[in-house]
Amino acid sequence: MVVRFLYRFRAIGAAAFSIGAFLLLWHFGTDGTELGKMMPGPWTVISGIFDTFSNPIGRHSILGHIGWSLSRVMVGYALAVIAGVSIGIFMGWSKIAAAVINPIYQMIRPIPPIAWIPLAILWFGLGESGKYFLIFLASFNNITLNAYDGARSADKTLIGASKMLGANDIQTLFTVVLPSSVPAIFAGLQVAVSVAWATVVAAEMVRSTEGVGWIIINGQEMNDTTQILIGIVAIGVIGFLLAVIMRKLEDILCKWSKSGR
Repeated sequence: MVVRFLYRFRAIGAAAFSIGAFLLLWHFGTDGTELGKMMPGPWTVISGIFDTFSNPIGRHSILGHIGWSLSRVMVGYALAVIAGVSIGIFMGWSKIAAAVINPIYQMIRPIPPIAWIPLAILWFGLGESGKYFLIFLASFNNITLNAYDGARSADKTLIGASKMLGANDIQTLFTVVLPSSVPAIFAGLQVAVSVAWATVVAAEMVRSTEGVGWIIINGQEMNDTTQILIGIVAIGVIGFLLAVIMRKLEDILCKWSKSGR
């Protein structure tokens, strides 16, 4: 218990040191220098962030913009989880499904989400549906791949034992294959949530009136470097928090898979 506390304290201290060193480097790099004529220092940006909690940027405060972006991510991400886990497990379990679906999936997988923006606008217009579509695609690829790998790597001995004990294919799928795939699925979920967050920012830069992506593009139009950096910092902080939340969920829900390590 003491060792674990010391390890966590050391990790927090190292993180605080690295952030502090970065802020100092930023400060000295912009304080009275040529770079400082083009971008503000860290304390200006930090005070600007706190100011946006009460003074809105456009129609919303910084929390309102973050809320809009998160709501878009959650819709597309949830749809991707349902589709990606189902298709990935199905391909990993059925050789016929893999033969039919996998070639198409492998052609779609390398295409970056932003490459779909023109088609998303053409198919769904400039509303919310196009943003959901882009986030869905960005999340779907990672989730499907990990679910597929997880199902394929299921212990063949356990599958054979399950069938010897009288379990049919459906029972074996849900009692052996799916549980053994959970760690791999969560690895895909962690990557997917970060990619989804990055994708919503790109989608909001194309056409939107709210969201963290809009904060950046509006700052560019207003030639407001401080606002651009406020948007960038918000993206980084929320992306970090999303990753931490996903890791904590994995620790809680997959504790059984780590107990024997």
